[in-house]
Amino acid sequence: MTGQNVVVVESPAKAKTINKYLGSDYTVLASYGHVRDLPPKDGSVDPDRDFAMEWEVDGRAKKRIDDIAKACKGASTLILATDPDREGEAISWHIQEELTRRKAIGAMPVQRVVFNEITKNAVTTAMAHPRELNQELIEAYLARRALDYLVGFTLSPVLWRKLPGAKSAGRVQSVALRLICEREAEIEAFKAREYWSIEAQMAAPDGTPFKARLTHLNGKKLDKFDLGNDAAAQAALAAVKTGDHAVAAVERKQVKRHPSPPFTTSTLQQEASRKLYFGATKTMTLAQKLYEGITLGGETVGLITYMRTDSTVMSGEAIGAARDMIHDVYGKDYVPSGPRQYRTKAKNAQEAHECIRPTDMRRRPEQVARYLEPDQLRLYDLIWKRAVACQMESALLDQVAVDIACPKAVLRANGSVVRFDGFLTLYSESVDDKEDDGEEGGRLPNMNEGDATKLLNAEASQHFTQPPPRFTEASLVKRMEELGIGRPSTYASILKVLQDREYVRLDKRRFIPEDRGRLVTVFLSSFYDQYFDYGYTADLEEKLDDVSGGRIDWKTVLRDFWKAFSGITEKALELTGQEVRDKIDEVLGPHFFAADENGSTEAARKCPSCGNGRLALNFGRYGAFITCSNYPDCRFTRNLDEAGSLNGAELDATEYPKLLGTDPETGQDVSVRQGPYGYYVQLGEAEKDAKGKAKSKPKRASLLKSMEPASIDLETALRLLSLPRLLGDHPESKLPVAAGIGRYGPYLKHGETFLSLPADDDVLTIGLNRAIVVLAEAGPKGKGRASVAKELGNHPSDGKPITIGTGRFGPYVKHGKIYASIPRAQDPNDVTLEQAVELIAAKAAKKAAAKSGEAKAPVAKKAKSKKAVSKKAKSKKAASKKAASKKAASKKAASKKAGAKKSAAKKPAAAD
Repeated sequence: MTGQNVVVVESPAKAKTINKYLGSDYTVLASYGHVRDLPPKDGSVDPDRDFAMEWEVDGRAKKRIDDIAKACKGASTLILATDPDREGEAISWHIQEELTRRKAIGAMPVQRVVFNEITKNAVTTAMAHPRELNQELIEAYLARRALDYLVGFTLSPVLWRKLPGAKSAGRVQSVALRLICEREAEIEAFKAREYWSIEAQMAAPDGTPFKARLTHLNGKKLDKFDLGNDAAAQAALAAVKTGDHAVAAVERKQVKRHPSPPFTTSTLQQEASRKLYFGATKTMTLAQKLYEGITLGGETVGLITYMRTDSTVMSGEAIGAARDMIHDVYGKDYVPSGPRQYRTKAKNAQEAHECIRPTDMRRRPEQVARYLEPDQLRLYDLIWKRAVACQMESALLDQVAVDIACPKAVLRANGSVVRFDGFLTLYSESVDDKEDDGEEGGRLPNMNEGDATKLLNAEASQHFTQPPPRFTEASLVKRMEELGIGRPSTYASILKVLQDREYVRLDKRRFIPEDRGRLVTVFLSSFYDQYFDYGYTADLEEKLDDVSGGRIDWKTVLRDFWKAFSGITEKALELTGQEVRDKIDEVLGPHFFAADENGSTEAARKCPSCGNGRLALNFGRYGAFITCSNYPDCRFTRNLDEAGSLNGAELDATEYPKLLGTDPETGQDVSVRQGPYGYYVQLGEAEKDAKGKAKSKPKRASLLKSMEPASIDLETALRLLSLPRLLGDHPESKLPVAAGIGRYGPYLKHGETFLSLPADDDVLTIGLNRAIVVLAEAGPKGKGRASVAKELGNHPSDGKPITIGTGRFGPYVKHGKIYASIPRAQDPNDVTLEQAVELIAAKAAKKAAAKSGEAKAPVAKKAKSKKAVSKKAKSKKAASKKAASKKAASKKAASKKAGAKKSAAKKPAAAD
């Protein structure tokens, strides 16, 4: 070890890759992320000691830091090569601090190196240009960590005391929760508004049909709601059908459509959600693997640059490589005259220096497909296309608008034709982006001013305005980024924490707040409004960025925050339970009780039990519920999930079973019911014998978690009762594939294999094609993203193949009948034939040792049998004595003499 350089990175996969690049003069170790953290107890951050922070080495991290300390003995240099952002800088600082405390590095030089991609050139270049730890980034981390701790450990106890059932609160997570809850309140308060449109089928002079929409009536341009009812629409329709129609104006223009910038963390999460249906956590997990390295033909190489970044900047070398590749593959017409440069638009950019892009622009997705798992390939394909397309020529579109006039009305027809596809030949924007382009229709027939046109048909269509959509993961991340809330490294964890705390749930990829989450939001927005305001949170993020830029002292930020926050907390602790209940009841009343046309909820608050009490929110040991004001005389209560539906309609707990209709096939009644384990639908009634006992149970089906009992109709109930439903036969196995709902929720069944259905899929609508994809991604055992076993090579002893695969207990290597598990710390994709042979040999030796131990087992059993006999004899003897004692006591108890009774009472006590 003497004279070696010790390099510390974050993950074992990265360590393995970098070790291959650096050679025998370097020992590369992994810290497995952070090695220290604030212990979860009061006092870990002490405001009274100028925010002194107490750090603790995690139990799992102790072995990692021990290994690093051991490697440092006699080494020449310690090189800290963690990720190139604030968190990476903090991990390096923690390692150096802990090693210094242990006196493990002494006067040894400590260097910090960063690289944006894990390729040999990037790593060796970084090693040649080390620097010192960036104290400003470290202080920004310390300030952020202290703030999160102070909010969590100060606010959570307040919630537990004043809001029973609440779990905890966080500085940024609670603001994200507020966004979701306020959007839900907007949806509940939304009132649909009617409007009509007129669309005409026209024919050009040459007879070619096209569509046009009414835009002007009686010389006035129509606004959206000018045709507000059927009468107005019919009058407009009559005007369109009156008189001759001719082309009044033709407007032609060419429009350039430019490519989007390369991915940042947030835009990658948004586009992966929209196009690939990946959650933020899944996207970042897959990107991490692509960044850390994939083995390609015996060499491990990182496929993409660092994936936590706000920057859209692309290096000159990468731009040049992209332009060369575009020229060679797509032709010179697709290469713009000059390279495209993008600037970061994010309000507060993080410290990583480049966009997310492939490390080698010429490494096309189809070339690496066989080395990647299906989802890894889909994400790499998305990143590669976006990065290459951003350096391609713009698309050129011809847009045409034609006004068709008649005596009382003007109609407009729009058309758009792609003249040159440019970057669209490689990468088309997501659906959400296309909706804002203003493009309508396809190619219009050639027409000129004055040309006569013919009206073929015209129709009036009724529409209603729609409420704002619930947030998806993509739209929530986008909104948080727009507001300057959170950072790329935190988006995925924020969304996960909200779901883990059961404050929100995902239904069809959209967030719906749980009542628990709404209660927490109302409490915080009522009594801590300033600290969970969007503007305040964004301003605080700016101050933290000022710390990382050296423009403000980190403890000044903490002092300013804590002085006011601690004062508000003292006031919150003085709140009475009635004050909290009244405030929450006031805000959430329309959610739990249906409001009338005047916005009053009083009619819905009338107690259905006593008739004169008023229903209101109350809190118990396990959380909130609805209760009557006449308690304890009236003991009517109702759980929150029974109190209202998402549209504010009141549900009565006594209305079940509720008849939905009749099954057209059997003629039996279909009803929705409430049982001890939740709501379900039922077909018919139980058949009973002469004694009134049930002979057979009616068919039943549980409601899905995302379903509201009040919203279940006959069609939905019949679809639930039809489960499990056969989707068809698998094209490869020829076995049937079915979808159903079981004890653990929706599932797919393939032959005899059961697989839980992903949350994004609907068991009522999933088809065979999608089911085949889900089964393929889950692997042969139905566990995770397993892949079919593949050969590593032949065993040197007998020439039989060694395969690698994933089973019930994780990844393994197999030779003959021997299965050897691959250690958790080892990446299955990196296992070599030599390592597999060693694992199999160790497993075979373990089996042989176990067999030899079994042969000696009878001897050990005989030795133990004597003790067992002795114990058994003693047990029988003791039991005999106890029985005799009880018998004697019983006889004495039967005696009429008082002295005999006392003696009988004493003897059992003595026996005990």
